[in-house]
Amino acid sequence: MTDTPGRDTERERLALEKKRERYVWYYLGYFLFGIHVVAFVMIYAVRHAK
Repeated sequence: MTDTPGRDTERERLALEKKRERYVWYYLGYFLFGIHVVAFVMIYAVRHAK
């Protein structure tokens, strides 16, 4: 019975870690998407330059 607070804190820590990991993946996804958008705009600009 005495280790219940320890289990609760461990469970909360794991939940927070999972949440933060999800945010990291979202950030990485948006970053990579943005890089591709910039690259396509630059390719378009170079190919249509006079």
